[in-house]
Amino acid sequence: MMVRLHSADLAGIEAVPVEVEVDVQPGMPGYVTVGLPDTAVRESRERVKSALLNAGYQFPLESITVNLAPADIPKEGSQLDLPIAMGLMTASGQIPASSGQAGFLMAGELALNGHLRPIRGALAMAVLARASGVALLCPPENVPEAALVEGCTVYGVASLSSAVRFLRGEEVLEPAPHRSFAELLKEVPSPLDLQEVRGQAHVKRALEAAAAGAHNVLLMGPPGSGKSMLAKRFPTILPPMSFEEALETTRIHSVRGELPPAGEGIVVVRPFRSPHHTISYAGMIGGGARILPGEISMAHNGVLFLDELTEFRRDVLESLRQPLEDRGISIARARQSLSFPAAFTLLAASNPCPCGYYGDAAHRCRCTPLQIKRYLDRLSGPLLDRIDIQVEVTAMAPEELRQAPQGERSADVRRRVREARELQWKRFHGTGIFANAQMDEKMVDRYCALEPGGEGLLMKALRTMGVTARGHHRILKVARTLADLQGRERIGSAHIAEAIQYRTFDRKLFTA
Repeated sequence: MMVRLHSADLAGIEAVPVEVEVDVQPGMPGYVTVGLPDTAVRESRERVKSALLNAGYQFPLESITVNLAPADIPKEGSQLDLPIAMGLMTASGQIPASSGQAGFLMAGELALNGHLRPIRGALAMAVLARASGVALLCPPENVPEAALVEGCTVYGVASLSSAVRFLRGEEVLEPAPHRSFAELLKEVPSPLDLQEVRGQAHVKRALEAAAAGAHNVLLMGPPGSGKSMLAKRFPTILPPMSFEEALETTRIHSVRGELPPAGEGIVVVRPFRSPHHTISYAGMIGGGARILPGEISMAHNGVLFLDELTEFRRDVLESLRQPLEDRGISIARARQSLSFPAAFTLLAASNPCPCGYYGDAAHRCRCTPLQIKRYLDRLSGPLLDRIDIQVEVTAMAPEELRQAPQGERSADVRRRVREARELQWKRFHGTGIFANAQMDEKMVDRYCALEPGGEGLLMKALRTMGVTARGHHRILKVARTLADLQGRERIGSAHIAEAIQYRTFDRKLFTA
Protein backbone atom coordinates (compact mmCIF):
# COMPACT_ATOMS: atom_id res chain seq x y z
CA MET A 1 0.00 0.00 0.00
CA MET A 2 1.24 3.45 -0.86
CA VAL A 3 0.34 6.66 1.02
CA ARG A 4 1.31 10.28 0.43
CA LEU A 5 1.74 12.90 3.17
CA HIS A 6 2.71 16.57 3.18
CA SER A 7 5.84 17.96 4.81
CA ALA A 8 8.42 20.66 4.12
CA ASP A 9 12.11 21.45 3.84
CA LEU A 10 13.93 24.75 4.20
CA ALA A 11 15.54 26.72 1.39
CA GLY A 12 17.05 29.80 2.96
CA ILE A 13 14.34 31.33 5.12
CA GLU A 14 11.54 29.88 2.96
CA ALA A 15 9.83 26.54 3.39
CA VAL A 16 9.40 24.42 0.26
CA PRO A 17 6.85 21.59 0.00
CA VAL A 18 8.02 17.99 0.24
CA GLU A 19 5.71 15.06 -0.48
CA VAL A 20 6.55 12.01 1.62
CA GLU A 21 5.48 8.88 -0.26
CA VAL A 22 5.67 5.63 1.69
CA ASP A 23 5.13 2.28 -0.03
CA VAL A 24 4.91 -0.97 1.98
CA GLN A 25 4.77 -4.18 -0.08
CA PRO A 26 5.03 -7.87 0.81
CA GLY A 27 8.47 -9.29 0.23
CA MET A 28 11.93 -9.47 1.67
CA PRO A 29 12.28 -6.98 4.59
CA GLY A 30 14.12 -3.87 3.45
CA TYR A 31 14.08 -0.10 3.81
CA VAL A 32 15.13 2.34 1.08
CA THR A 33 14.92 6.15 1.13
CA VAL A 34 15.14 7.95 -2.21
CA GLY A 35 14.86 11.59 -3.23
CA LEU A 36 18.36 12.92 -2.47
CA PRO A 37 18.22 12.54 1.35
CA ASP A 38 21.09 13.83 3.48
CA THR A 39 22.59 11.90 6.40
CA ALA A 40 19.98 13.13 8.90
CA VAL A 41 17.16 11.97 6.62
CA ARG A 42 18.75 8.59 5.94
CA GLU A 43 19.26 8.03 9.67
CA SER A 44 15.54 8.65 10.25
CA ARG A 45 15.02 4.93 9.65
CA GLU A 46 16.60 4.07 13.01
CA ARG A 47 14.81 6.86 14.88
CA VAL A 48 11.44 5.96 13.35
CA LYS A 49 11.88 2.25 14.03
CA SER A 50 12.78 2.74 17.70
CA ALA A 51 10.05 5.35 18.19
CA LEU A 52 7.39 3.04 16.75
CA LEU A 53 8.44 0.05 18.83
CA ASN A 54 8.89 2.00 22.07
CA ALA A 55 5.49 3.66 21.61
CA GLY A 56 3.82 0.25 21.31
CA TYR A 57 3.32 0.10 17.57
CA GLN A 58 4.67 -2.23 14.88
CA PHE A 59 7.50 -1.58 12.46
CA PRO A 60 6.55 -3.30 9.16
CA LEU A 61 8.86 -6.21 8.35
CA GLU A 62 8.22 -5.89 4.62
CA SER A 63 9.70 -4.10 1.62
CA ILE A 64 9.57 -0.39 2.42
CA THR A 65 10.30 2.45 0.01
CA VAL A 66 10.24 6.07 1.14
CA ASN A 67 10.28 8.63 -1.68
CA LEU A 68 10.79 12.34 -0.96
CA ALA A 69 9.41 14.38 -3.84
CA PRO A 70 10.47 16.31 -5.80
CA ALA A 71 13.24 13.77 -6.24
CA ASP A 72 15.81 16.13 -7.80
CA ILE A 73 16.07 18.54 -4.84
CA PRO A 74 18.28 17.65 -1.84
CA LYS A 75 16.36 17.01 1.41
CA GLU A 76 17.94 17.99 4.70
CA GLY A 77 17.06 17.87 8.37
CA SER A 78 15.19 15.69 10.84
CA GLN A 79 11.75 17.32 10.49
CA LEU A 80 10.71 14.51 8.10
CA ASP A 81 10.72 11.91 10.92
CA LEU A 82 7.08 12.49 11.86
CA PRO A 83 5.55 12.23 8.35
CA ILE A 84 7.68 9.16 7.59
CA ALA A 85 6.49 7.44 10.77
CA MET A 86 2.86 8.35 10.10
CA GLY A 87 3.21 7.15 6.53
CA LEU A 88 4.59 3.79 7.67
CA MET A 89 1.71 3.31 10.12
CA THR A 90 -0.89 4.25 7.52
CA ALA A 91 0.65 2.07 4.79
CA SER A 92 0.80 -0.90 7.20
CA GLY A 93 -2.83 -0.47 8.31
CA GLN A 94 -2.20 0.75 11.86
CA ILE A 95 -3.92 4.06 11.03
CA PRO A 96 -6.95 4.13 8.70
CA ALA A 97 -6.18 5.79 5.38
CA SER A 98 -9.37 7.85 5.79
CA SER A 99 -8.11 9.62 8.93
CA GLY A 100 -7.41 12.86 7.08
CA GLN A 101 -3.61 12.75 6.96
CA ALA A 102 -3.70 14.60 3.64
CA GLY A 103 -5.13 17.65 5.40
CA PHE A 104 -1.97 18.24 7.43
CA LEU A 105 1.56 19.42 6.86
CA MET A 106 3.55 17.31 9.33
CA ALA A 107 7.00 18.15 10.68
CA GLY A 108 8.87 16.96 13.75
CA GLU A 109 11.96 15.09 14.91
CA LEU A 110 11.36 11.83 16.77
CA ALA A 111 13.18 10.79 19.91
CA LEU A 112 13.76 7.07 20.39
CA ASN A 113 10.93 6.91 22.96
CA GLY A 114 8.44 8.43 20.52
CA HIS A 115 8.45 11.98 21.87
CA LEU A 116 8.73 14.89 19.45
CA ARG A 117 11.63 17.30 19.54
CA PRO A 118 11.42 20.91 18.24
CA ILE A 119 12.55 21.74 14.72
CA ARG A 120 13.93 24.76 12.89
CA GLY A 121 11.84 26.92 10.56
CA ALA A 122 8.36 26.25 11.96
CA LEU A 123 7.27 29.80 11.16
CA ALA A 124 8.15 29.38 7.48
CA MET A 125 6.36 26.01 7.46
CA ALA A 126 3.23 27.63 8.90
CA VAL A 127 3.30 30.16 6.05
CA LEU A 128 3.59 27.28 3.56
CA ALA A 129 0.77 25.34 5.26
CA ARG A 130 -1.53 28.35 5.02
CA ALA A 131 -0.68 28.81 1.33
CA SER A 132 -1.32 25.10 0.71
CA GLY A 133 -4.67 25.13 2.51
CA VAL A 134 -3.70 22.53 5.14
CA ALA A 135 -3.17 22.56 8.90
CA LEU A 136 0.24 22.26 10.56
CA LEU A 137 1.06 19.38 12.90
CA CYS A 138 4.27 20.10 14.82
CA PRO A 139 5.99 19.72 18.22
CA PRO A 140 4.47 21.85 21.01
CA GLU A 141 7.68 23.90 21.40
CA ASN A 142 7.17 25.22 17.87
CA VAL A 143 3.52 26.19 18.35
CA PRO A 144 4.16 29.75 19.68
CA GLU A 145 6.02 30.84 16.54
CA ALA A 146 3.74 28.97 14.12
CA ALA A 147 0.64 30.49 15.74
CA LEU A 148 1.82 33.94 14.64
CA VAL A 149 0.68 33.16 11.10
CA GLU A 150 -2.91 34.34 10.88
CA GLY A 151 -5.13 31.93 8.95
CA CYS A 152 -3.00 28.83 9.64
CA THR A 153 -4.47 26.12 11.87
CA VAL A 154 -1.73 24.79 14.14
CA TYR A 155 -1.83 21.67 16.30
CA GLY A 156 0.91 20.79 18.76
CA VAL A 157 1.55 17.10 19.49
CA ALA A 158 4.02 16.05 22.15
CA SER A 159 4.54 12.47 21.00
CA LEU A 160 3.96 9.99 18.22
CA SER A 161 1.22 8.32 20.29
CA SER A 162 -0.61 11.61 20.67
CA ALA A 163 -0.47 12.22 16.91
CA VAL A 164 -1.80 8.71 16.21
CA ARG A 165 -4.69 9.08 18.66
CA PHE A 166 -5.51 12.47 17.17
CA LEU A 167 -5.70 11.11 13.63
CA ARG A 168 -7.69 8.09 14.77
CA GLY A 169 -10.21 10.39 16.45
CA GLU A 170 -9.41 9.01 19.90
CA GLU A 171 -8.01 12.31 21.21
CA VAL A 172 -9.30 15.83 20.70
CA LEU A 173 -6.74 18.58 20.20
CA GLU A 174 -7.67 22.24 20.15
CA PRO A 175 -5.91 24.34 17.51
CA ALA A 176 -3.54 26.91 18.92
CA PRO A 177 -5.11 30.40 19.14
CA HIS A 178 -3.63 33.03 16.87
CA ARG A 179 -1.25 35.33 18.74
CA SER A 180 -1.50 39.01 17.91
CA PHE A 181 1.69 41.04 17.72
CA ALA A 182 0.23 43.75 19.95
CA GLU A 183 -0.02 41.25 22.81
CA LEU A 184 3.59 40.14 22.36
CA LEU A 185 5.23 43.51 21.84
CA LYS A 186 6.59 44.75 25.13
CA GLU A 187 9.20 47.08 26.45
CA VAL A 188 12.13 44.94 27.57
CA PRO A 189 13.99 46.73 30.37
CA SER A 190 17.75 47.02 29.90
CA PRO A 191 20.29 47.22 32.72
CA LEU A 192 22.23 49.71 30.58
CA ASP A 193 21.44 53.38 30.07
CA LEU A 194 23.02 56.08 27.94
CA GLN A 195 22.93 58.34 30.99
CA GLU A 196 25.74 56.29 32.54
CA VAL A 197 28.21 57.63 29.95
CA ARG A 198 29.51 60.99 31.11
CA GLY A 199 30.37 63.63 28.55
CA GLN A 200 30.76 62.65 24.85
CA ALA A 201 27.72 64.74 23.92
CA HIS A 202 28.74 64.91 20.24
CA VAL A 203 28.98 61.09 20.05
CA LYS A 204 25.59 60.67 21.71
CA ARG A 205 24.12 63.11 19.21
CA ALA A 206 25.59 61.05 16.35
CA LEU A 207 24.17 57.83 17.81
CA GLU A 208 20.76 59.47 18.16
CA ALA A 209 20.81 60.40 14.49
CA ALA A 210 21.97 56.89 13.58
CA ALA A 211 19.13 55.31 15.58
CA ALA A 212 16.55 57.68 14.10
CA GLY A 213 17.49 56.93 10.49
CA ALA A 214 19.15 53.47 10.73
CA HIS A 215 22.47 54.96 9.57
CA ASN A 216 25.80 53.15 9.73
CA VAL A 217 28.30 54.52 12.27
CA LEU A 218 32.06 54.36 12.80
CA LEU A 219 33.47 55.37 16.19
CA MET A 220 37.23 55.84 16.21
CA GLY A 221 39.32 56.84 19.19
CA PRO A 222 41.93 55.71 21.71
CA PRO A 223 41.42 52.87 24.20
CA GLY A 224 39.30 53.83 27.19
CA SER A 225 37.53 56.70 25.46
CA GLY A 226 34.13 54.98 25.76
CA LYS A 227 33.57 53.54 22.27
CA SER A 228 32.41 50.10 23.40
CA MET A 229 30.48 51.54 26.33
CA LEU A 230 28.53 53.81 24.01
CA ALA A 231 27.99 51.06 21.44
CA LYS A 232 26.54 48.64 24.01
CA ARG A 233 24.00 51.29 25.01
CA PHE A 234 22.98 51.99 21.43
CA PRO A 235 20.16 49.38 21.51
CA THR A 236 18.54 51.23 24.42
CA ILE A 237 17.61 54.15 22.13
CA LEU A 238 16.38 52.09 19.17
CA PRO A 239 12.64 52.21 18.37
CA PRO A 240 10.48 49.09 18.77
CA MET A 241 10.01 46.82 15.77
CA SER A 242 6.91 46.82 13.61
CA PHE A 243 5.05 43.55 13.03
CA GLU A 244 6.52 43.15 9.53
CA GLU A 245 10.05 43.63 10.85
CA ALA A 246 9.50 41.25 13.78
CA LEU A 247 8.00 38.54 11.55
CA GLU A 248 10.84 38.65 9.03
CA THR A 249 13.48 38.70 11.77
CA THR A 250 11.82 35.75 13.50
CA ARG A 251 11.88 33.71 10.31
CA ILE A 252 15.65 34.14 10.06
CA HIS A 253 16.25 33.26 13.71
CA SER A 254 13.91 30.28 13.41
CA VAL A 255 15.91 28.87 10.51
CA ARG A 256 19.06 29.15 12.62
CA GLY A 257 17.29 27.65 15.66
CA GLU A 258 18.02 30.74 17.78
CA LEU A 259 14.58 31.92 18.84
CA PRO A 260 13.85 33.47 22.27
CA PRO A 261 12.98 31.14 25.20
CA ALA A 262 10.04 28.79 24.79
CA GLY A 263 6.69 30.53 25.16
CA GLU A 264 7.58 33.69 23.21
CA GLY A 265 8.31 32.33 19.76
CA ILE A 266 8.95 35.74 18.22
CA VAL A 267 11.79 38.23 18.19
CA VAL A 268 10.32 41.45 19.65
CA VAL A 269 13.64 43.20 20.45
CA ARG A 270 15.90 44.42 17.67
CA PRO A 271 18.88 42.05 17.31
CA PHE A 272 22.29 43.23 18.51
CA ARG A 273 24.96 40.93 17.09
CA SER A 274 28.57 41.37 18.12
CA PRO A 275 30.78 38.72 16.44
CA HIS A 276 34.43 38.37 17.43
CA HIS A 277 37.02 39.69 15.01
CA THR A 278 38.19 36.12 14.27
CA ILE A 279 34.88 35.31 12.54
CA SER A 280 35.16 33.55 9.19
CA TYR A 281 33.85 34.74 5.84
CA ALA A 282 31.03 32.18 5.87
CA GLY A 283 30.19 32.99 9.48
CA MET A 284 29.71 36.64 8.56
CA ILE A 285 27.70 36.41 5.33
CA GLY A 286 26.30 32.86 5.66
CA GLY A 287 27.01 29.55 4.01
CA GLY A 288 28.46 26.25 5.16
CA ALA A 289 27.74 22.68 4.10
CA ARG A 290 24.09 23.48 4.68
CA ILE A 291 23.62 27.11 3.72
CA LEU A 292 22.49 29.01 6.79
CA PRO A 293 22.19 32.77 7.36
CA GLY A 294 25.28 34.50 8.73
CA GLU A 295 25.73 37.29 11.24
CA ILE A 296 24.66 40.00 8.78
CA SER A 297 21.29 38.26 8.35
CA MET A 298 20.93 37.48 12.05
CA ALA A 299 21.30 41.25 12.58
CA HIS A 300 18.48 41.97 10.10
CA ASN A 301 16.37 44.92 11.32
CA GLY A 302 18.87 45.37 14.14
CA VAL A 303 22.51 46.20 14.76
CA LEU A 304 25.75 44.51 13.72
CA PHE A 305 28.46 45.73 16.11
CA LEU A 306 32.03 45.18 14.96
CA ASP A 307 34.41 46.05 17.77
CA GLU A 308 38.07 46.43 16.84
CA LEU A 309 37.04 46.87 13.21
CA THR A 310 40.57 46.93 11.81
CA GLU A 311 41.33 43.52 13.37
CA PHE A 312 38.78 41.76 11.15
CA ARG A 313 40.10 39.95 8.10
CA ARG A 314 40.14 42.08 4.95
CA ASP A 315 37.94 39.67 2.98
CA VAL A 316 35.38 39.61 5.82
CA LEU A 317 35.15 43.40 5.86
CA GLU A 318 34.93 43.66 2.09
CA SER A 319 32.09 41.13 2.11
CA LEU A 320 29.97 43.77 3.87
CA ARG A 321 30.05 46.20 0.95
CA GLN A 322 27.26 44.67 -1.13
CA PRO A 323 24.90 43.87 1.79
CA LEU A 324 25.28 47.42 3.11
CA GLU A 325 24.10 48.71 -0.26
CA ASP A 326 21.53 46.06 -1.24
CA ARG A 327 20.17 45.15 2.23
CA GLY A 328 20.52 41.48 1.35
CA ILE A 329 23.00 38.77 0.38
CA SER A 330 22.90 36.11 -2.34
CA ILE A 331 24.98 32.98 -1.74
CA ALA A 332 25.65 30.76 -4.75
CA ARG A 333 27.01 27.24 -4.43
CA ALA A 334 27.36 24.39 -6.90
CA ARG A 335 24.13 22.71 -5.79
CA GLN A 336 21.96 25.70 -4.86
CA SER A 337 21.71 29.46 -4.67
CA LEU A 338 19.93 31.22 -1.80
CA SER A 339 19.21 34.79 -0.78
CA PHE A 340 18.90 36.16 2.74
CA PRO A 341 17.76 39.62 3.90
CA ALA A 342 20.40 41.73 5.64
CA ALA A 343 19.03 45.21 6.37
CA PHE A 344 21.18 45.93 9.39
CA THR A 345 22.74 49.01 10.93
CA LEU A 346 26.52 48.71 11.03
CA LEU A 347 28.02 50.05 14.26
CA ALA A 348 31.81 49.82 14.21
CA ALA A 349 34.54 50.86 16.64
CA SER A 350 38.26 51.05 16.06
CA ASN A 351 41.52 52.44 17.37
CA PRO A 352 43.30 54.96 15.10
CA CYS A 353 46.59 53.03 15.11
CA PRO A 354 48.16 49.78 16.39
CA CYS A 355 49.02 51.24 19.82
CA GLY A 356 45.72 53.12 19.91
CA TYR A 357 46.98 56.59 20.81
CA TYR A 358 47.46 58.32 17.46
CA GLY A 359 46.10 61.85 17.85
CA ASP A 360 45.55 61.51 21.61
CA ALA A 361 46.80 64.55 23.52
CA ALA A 362 47.30 62.64 26.77
CA HIS A 363 49.41 59.76 25.45
CA ARG A 364 52.33 59.50 23.08
CA CYS A 365 51.80 57.33 20.00
CA ARG A 366 54.55 54.74 19.57
CA CYS A 367 53.68 53.83 15.98
CA THR A 368 55.61 54.84 12.88
CA PRO A 369 53.81 56.55 9.98
CA LEU A 370 54.14 53.35 7.93
CA GLN A 371 52.59 51.27 10.71
CA ILE A 372 49.69 53.69 10.99
CA LYS A 373 49.15 53.67 7.24
CA ARG A 374 49.15 49.87 7.05
CA TYR A 375 46.77 49.70 9.99
CA LEU A 376 44.27 52.12 8.50
CA ASP A 377 44.61 50.66 5.01
CA ARG A 378 42.70 47.64 6.29
CA LEU A 379 39.60 49.81 5.84
CA SER A 380 39.00 50.37 2.16
CA GLY A 381 37.61 53.57 0.72
CA PRO A 382 34.48 51.88 -0.72
CA LEU A 383 33.64 50.43 2.71
CA LEU A 384 34.10 53.79 4.45
CA ASP A 385 31.99 55.44 1.78
CA ARG A 386 29.08 53.27 2.92
CA ILE A 387 29.34 54.43 6.53
CA ASP A 388 27.08 57.47 6.86
CA ILE A 389 28.29 58.78 10.22
CA GLN A 390 31.98 58.79 11.20
CA VAL A 391 32.78 60.18 14.64
CA GLU A 392 36.02 60.78 16.50
CA VAL A 393 35.73 59.75 20.15
CA THR A 394 38.28 61.64 22.22
CA ALA A 395 39.50 60.57 25.65
CA MET A 396 38.22 62.73 28.49
CA ALA A 397 40.53 64.40 30.99
CA PRO A 398 40.22 63.08 34.58
CA GLU A 399 38.75 66.37 35.81
CA GLU A 400 36.16 66.41 33.05
CA LEU A 401 35.33 62.76 33.66
CA ARG A 402 34.67 63.39 37.37
CA GLN A 403 32.81 66.66 36.98
CA ALA A 404 30.82 66.10 33.80
CA PRO A 405 27.07 66.05 34.51
CA GLN A 406 24.97 63.06 33.60
CA GLY A 407 23.38 63.25 30.19
CA GLU A 408 19.90 62.34 29.06
CA ARG A 409 18.32 59.03 29.90
CA SER A 410 17.97 56.49 27.11
CA ALA A 411 14.18 56.71 27.45
CA ASP A 412 14.21 60.43 26.60
CA VAL A 413 16.44 59.94 23.57
CA ARG A 414 14.40 56.95 22.47
CA ARG A 415 11.21 59.02 22.54
CA ARG A 416 12.67 61.48 20.02
CA VAL A 417 14.01 58.61 17.91
CA ARG A 418 10.61 56.96 17.90
CA GLU A 419 8.87 60.18 16.81
CA ALA A 420 11.34 60.55 13.94
CA ARG A 421 10.83 56.92 12.91
CA GLU A 422 7.05 57.37 12.93
CA LEU A 423 7.45 60.18 10.40
CA GLN A 424 9.53 57.84 8.23
CA TRP A 425 7.07 54.93 8.54
CA LYS A 426 4.30 57.22 7.31
CA ARG A 427 6.53 58.60 4.55
CA PHE A 428 7.55 55.17 3.24
CA HIS A 429 4.29 53.30 3.88
CA GLY A 430 3.83 50.54 1.34
CA THR A 431 7.34 50.82 -0.13
CA GLY A 432 8.93 48.00 1.87
CA ILE A 433 11.47 50.21 3.64
CA PHE A 434 11.32 51.61 7.14
CA ALA A 435 14.06 54.24 7.56
CA ASN A 436 15.85 57.06 5.76
CA ALA A 437 19.08 55.10 5.36
CA GLN A 438 17.25 52.63 3.11
CA MET A 439 16.16 55.22 0.53
CA ASP A 440 17.25 54.72 -3.06
CA GLU A 441 18.31 57.53 -5.38
CA LYS A 442 14.77 58.29 -6.59
CA MET A 443 13.51 58.55 -3.01
CA VAL A 444 16.40 60.85 -2.09
CA ASP A 445 15.40 63.18 -4.93
CA ARG A 446 11.76 63.04 -3.87
CA TYR A 447 11.98 63.38 -0.10
CA CYS A 448 15.14 65.44 0.47
CA ALA A 449 13.93 68.90 -0.50
CA LEU A 450 16.41 71.58 0.58
CA GLU A 451 15.91 75.13 1.75
CA PRO A 452 17.87 77.69 -0.31
CA GLY A 453 20.60 78.00 2.31
CA GLY A 454 21.03 74.25 2.49
CA GLU A 455 21.33 73.96 -1.29
CA GLY A 456 24.16 76.48 -1.42
CA LEU A 457 26.08 74.86 1.43
CA LEU A 458 25.77 71.40 -0.13
CA MET A 459 27.02 72.63 -3.51
CA LYS A 460 30.02 74.26 -1.84
CA ALA A 461 30.86 71.00 -0.07
CA LEU A 462 30.58 69.00 -3.27
CA ARG A 463 32.97 71.37 -5.06
CA THR A 464 35.61 71.72 -2.35
CA MET A 465 35.59 68.45 -0.38
CA GLY A 466 35.71 65.80 -3.09
CA VAL A 467 32.53 64.03 -1.99
CA THR A 468 31.58 61.06 -4.17
CA ALA A 469 28.13 60.55 -5.66
CA ARG A 470 27.39 57.92 -3.02
CA GLY A 471 28.67 60.29 -0.32
CA HIS A 472 26.40 63.02 -1.68
CA HIS A 473 23.33 60.82 -1.30
CA ARG A 474 24.38 59.75 2.18
CA ILE A 475 24.79 63.35 3.28
CA LEU A 476 21.22 64.01 2.14
CA LYS A 477 19.93 60.91 3.94
CA VAL A 478 21.56 61.92 7.23
CA ALA A 479 20.33 65.50 6.79
CA ARG A 480 16.81 64.16 6.20
CA THR A 481 17.03 62.30 9.52
CA LEU A 482 18.32 65.38 11.36
CA ALA A 483 15.37 67.35 10.00
CA ASP A 484 12.99 64.57 11.07
CA LEU A 485 14.35 64.76 14.63
CA GLN A 486 13.20 68.40 14.64
CA GLY A 487 9.95 67.67 12.85
CA ARG A 488 10.96 69.81 9.87
CA GLU A 489 9.53 69.15 6.42
CA ARG A 490 12.43 70.70 4.48
CA ILE A 491 16.15 70.27 5.10
CA GLY A 492 17.91 73.41 6.29
CA SER A 493 21.51 74.58 6.20
CA ALA A 494 22.10 73.49 9.82
CA HIS A 495 21.08 69.93 8.94
CA ILE A 496 23.37 69.89 5.90
CA ALA A 497 26.28 71.30 7.90
CA GLU A 498 25.93 68.63 10.60
CA ALA A 499 25.61 65.87 8.02
CA ILE A 500 28.75 67.10 6.23
CA GLN A 501 30.59 67.10 9.54
CA TYR A 502 29.90 63.37 9.82
CA ARG A 503 31.53 62.78 6.40
CA THR A 504 34.88 64.49 6.95
CA PHE A 505 36.51 61.90 9.18
CA ASP A 506 37.48 59.39 6.47
CA ARG A 507 39.32 61.99 4.37
CA LYS A 508 41.08 63.40 7.41
CA LEU A 509 42.61 60.01 8.22
CA PHE A 510 43.06 58.40 4.86
CA THR A 511 44.06 61.16 2.49
CA ALA A 512 46.29 63.22 4.78
